[in-house]
Amino acid sequence: MKPFSTRGSTPPPGFDCTPDQWSDPSWQMRNRIRTVDDLARFVTPTDDEVRAVGALAERFRFVITPYYASLMDADDPSCPMRRQVVPRMAELDDPAGLADPLSEVEHSPVKNVVRVYPDRIAFCVNNECALYCRYCLRKRMVGEPEWAMKKRELGVALEWIRATPEIRDVLLTGGDPLVYGDDRLDWLLGELRSIPHVDIIRLGTRLPVTLPFRVTEALCAMLERHHPIWVNTHFNHPAELTEAAAAACDRLTRAGIPVGNQSVLLRGINDDVTTMKALCEGLVRMRVRPYYCYQAQMLEGTAHFRVPVERGLEIMRALRGRTSGFAIPLYVLDTPYGKVPLGPDGLRQRDGDDVVVEAWDGRLWREPNPVDDGPEGT
Repeated sequence: MKPFSTRGSTPPPGFDCTPDQWSDPSWQMRNRIRTVDDLARFVTPTDDEVRAVGALAERFRFVITPYYASLMDADDPSCPMRRQVVPRMAELDDPAGLADPLSEVEHSPVKNVVRVYPDRIAFCVNNECALYCRYCLRKRMVGEPEWAMKKRELGVALEWIRATPEIRDVLLTGGDPLVYGDDRLDWLLGELRSIPHVDIIRLGTRLPVTLPFRVTEALCAMLERHHPIWVNTHFNHPAELTEAAAAACDRLTRAGIPVGNQSVLLRGINDDVTTMKALCEGLVRMRVRPYYCYQAQMLEGTAHFRVPVERGLEIMRALRGRTSGFAIPLYVLDTPYGKVPLGPDGLRQRDGDDVVVEAWDGRLWREPNPVDDGPEGT
């Protein structure tokens, strides 16, 4: 079997910390990159990146774990990992972008509970992540104090779930639920497990990618006590498939926790067949199921990441017959009415610059479709 990269397993040469500190998730969180000077310890920032860090400081926050920063190419600003997490001035040039493209606030019966489907919810249990992705669907809330969840507010959400017997499937997301300590997460899972009609609990987390040292044996033993637990994570590029990430996913699967992956199709990062094939096949080697590949949302500050639906369809079509069937994710568009597979069944028509899709309940949704100006972004 092809080996995974050892990058990120130990501190970069000359970096001032011990190997034990480097692999300590608490140390990683305390020493996250927040300034240009911090960033310059890992890469040579471009003028655009330096300007963007300052220009976006009060709008789209900027935080990176040292682990993930060590995966970035120091001299190449087009590095796929670097582009995902380092601000660019292009984020200020997006007149069509929306703060809440899925209308999640309108779908929230109580704070941070999003109900689009009759039987399942997304429960945004906190407002913090290990790092802040530049294309994050919830960048309006990540790192913003007003979206934090006090224990009393978690209690209100839990009471709503108890009073709503249709809910059988709860996705803990945020932010990132694994930012919680083991004890707090154990308490929350126990509360959910005490609700008779909750069958499945899912964790939506990017920490296996951005801070794999957080996935400890102790965490997995605690999660195992609350089965059935499922995890969906978020690898976007094969260079993120490191030994440390593979070990984190292995600990989860050995605890009986199925792990799926939900990537986002991003311009200049994974919008070509070679990269997507390598990503999906690498995930399968890690026993992680490529589950969804999302069309990038009409989210504020992300115009430079969006690609046309047609290119996504071409990539998925090219994967068929060239790799294992279970290595091909379902290409979907998320809408305020739910997820719609992008293919013959979901894509109803093209109308000018838009695509029109049909949701699970028959409602139609019109989505602006980016102009195809080549595979490389700016």
